[in-house]
Amino acid sequence: MRGLIARHLHLLPFNRRITTNTTTITMSASSSAFSTPRLVLKKVLAKSQREGDGAVVRRGIGSELKNLDPFLMLDHFSVSPPGGFPDHPHRGFETVTYVLEGGITHQDFAGHQGTIRAGDVQWMTAGRGIIHSEMPAQPTNNNGLQLWINLSANNKMIEPNYQELLSENIPTAEQEGVEVRVIAGEAMGVHSPVYTRTPTMFLDFKLRPGAELHQSIPETWNSFVYVIEGEGVFGSPTSSPTGPYHVLVLSQGDGLSVWNNNNNFSSKPLRFVLIGGQPLNEPVAQYGPFVMNTQSEIEKTIEDYQYCRNGFEMRRYWTSL
Repeated sequence: MRGLIARHLHLLPFNRRITTNTTTITMSASSSAFSTPRLVLKKVLAKSQREGDGAVVRRGIGSELKNLDPFLMLDHFSVSPPGGFPDHPHRGFETVTYVLEGGITHQDFAGHQGTIRAGDVQWMTAGRGIIHSEMPAQPTNNNGLQLWINLSANNKMIEPNYQELLSENIPTAEQEGVEVRVIAGEAMGVHSPVYTRTPTMFLDFKLRPGAELHQSIPETWNSFVYVIEGEGVFGSPTSSPTGPYHVLVLSQGDGLSVWNNNNNFSSKPLRFVLIGGQPLNEPVAQYGPFVMNTQSEIEKTIEDYQYCRNGFEMRRYWTSL
């Protein structure tokens, strides 16, 4: 979903306690649940910008916050017809599209097509090359999140692949005012079936007013929070509350604590995604939708795209419907 990139290419021809394996939930304030709690290192407001063909995105990663290994981009998108994200390529990474409202219809040059709707997830491995379109499925209110996850050098040129989960098939759990949808990884003792080539956790949490959460995160992973709605306190009980559309980059540690201190039970719950991943610690060379390790690999990718070879053979014959 990068309209700017498409234009470039055109120029080229988140005192009662329950503890599970990974999560502790309480309904009142408590001392730290972790030996090394993760704190907020940086807070970034994802500002609205135009993208694709008439779409609006709030880019949390990939703009002011350039990247957070292994994550390359996080967009909170909103699109209505006739706008969308028409035919565009990818190579060298994965895209995760999580629909929050409405739907997105997808087509690619290998014949894969379908519509994901509210609560559904598409985990697409672009690998050596995909050209696809992503267009709104209903007249209004098509919005969601798209995350770009880098692939290691030895996975960049694998064959493209899809993992799709309908909303009803996403593992969920609920305890003491906290709900979670486990898109990738584990929380509250439930695991996602999604295979992550780059080890990743992607958790959609909802906390009712007064609820508290402690979620373990592998100590060596990088992690961040994106707030979708409501207001919460992250990392330390003395931190200032954070509201919607903010990305919170977390420090290293063994877990994150979160509080919804709003005790007005008529108010909205706090909803956020907690995303973490094992850093690749590899060089990143990026030209829009192409992410490799070196500039020479980028140049070769551009040539492959232009001349319809090495994964882009169908470009010569295919356009979306």
